[in-house]
Amino acid sequence: MTPSALPLGDPAPADGILPAQAAVGAAERKFSLYTHIPFCAVRCGYCDFNTYTATELGGGASQDAYAATAVCEVEFAARAMAASGLPERKLSTVFFGGGTPTLLPAGDLTAILGAAVEQWGLEDGAEVTTEANPDSVTRDSLAELRDGGFTRVSFGMQSAVPHVLKVLDRTHKPERVPQAVAWAREMGLNVSVDLIYGTPGESIADWETSVRTALSYEPDHISAYSLIVEEGTKLAAQIRRGQVPGIDDDDHAEKYELADALFQEAGLSWYEVSNWSRTPADACQHNLAYWRGDDWWGIGPGAHSHMGGVRWWNVKHPSAYAGRLERGESPAAGRETLDSDTRELERIMLTSRLNEGLAINTLRPAARKAVAGLIAGELVDPVKAFHGTLVLTLKGRLLGDAVTRALLD
Repeated sequence: MTPSALPLGDPAPADGILPAQAAVGAAERKFSLYTHIPFCAVRCGYCDFNTYTATELGGGASQDAYAATAVCEVEFAARAMAASGLPERKLSTVFFGGGTPTLLPAGDLTAILGAAVEQWGLEDGAEVTTEANPDSVTRDSLAELRDGGFTRVSFGMQSAVPHVLKVLDRTHKPERVPQAVAWAREMGLNVSVDLIYGTPGESIADWETSVRTALSYEPDHISAYSLIVEEGTKLAAQIRRGQVPGIDDDDHAEKYELADALFQEAGLSWYEVSNWSRTPADACQHNLAYWRGDDWWGIGPGAHSHMGGVRWWNVKHPSAYAGRLERGESPAAGRETLDSDTRELERIMLTSRLNEGLAINTLRPAARKAVAGLIAGELVDPVKAFHGTLVLTLKGRLLGDAVTRALLD
């Protein structure tokens, strides 16, 4: 998913050529593709992503033309990467996010995927995921996605409790989720479900109901995210006016601990602070590419990309995005080349969230000295730290920002 607010940065050239730094060491890094589908049937009250309902699109943009425009960026990306001296690499993962990708016909999604495969190819066993609302798929559409090369679907369940879904402005009915999961399983697709905890008015019992219901579907993977109230959203305004209660950090912590215990009891293990999988192979390889600092190109309005410490982002509105590609120009609105300190900060912040851990001998001397205090504070596993890897404890997962600060101060 793509945030609605774009960062500041340097101008990006119209030809899309990347700085030389992007190619340094690229042959050793994996390469992924993210495709942003910026359409939603209804804007959820908590959502701050760059998405549009049909009435918000305005002139010069349409859902019907979107696949062809995205294919144009795929072709532009292949040319720009080659001209920038990046080595030929097959795609290790492809991820369609949004918005609601499955609002587009399955044939549009497979056409975009097909164009990417034509340009770069897929590694053996490559993971190809689409996000989906449970009410935006059918048995036939999932079969078409499978036949077109998709291997995985991530359903936005969020909650199993109607009054919680209502606060979130989610439109699907809870009973639709098991039907969608069953269809995906029938197609041989790997299945993930997404949950959100900490919605105003959600009790501990409500959250336990959602977790146990999600587990009853026996998914391969579960993501559980704490609700973050973003400024400018409908939910933020409701909290400000006192229409719904605010967010409680202690409530979030209690719900996280409950979820982790129930997931473990059901045979799922955490591999990233907000993600649990049934086996290591069921972990979301695309998101691991982000956390490990690999390379990816982001297709679509507002999408972000990263190659070797060079980061750029596309213009936000679908009409502006389409217009640039029609003129043969890069859709990038801006970019930045990260310095060594920023790259180290991001490496620590992201890698420390993983169960595979952060190699202590890769830390700078001051950060290595901080590890003893993290052990004393019960934030990292002492045995694993003794063997050279920094891995968060349950307490450390709840206080991950404090761990990052200790390693960077």
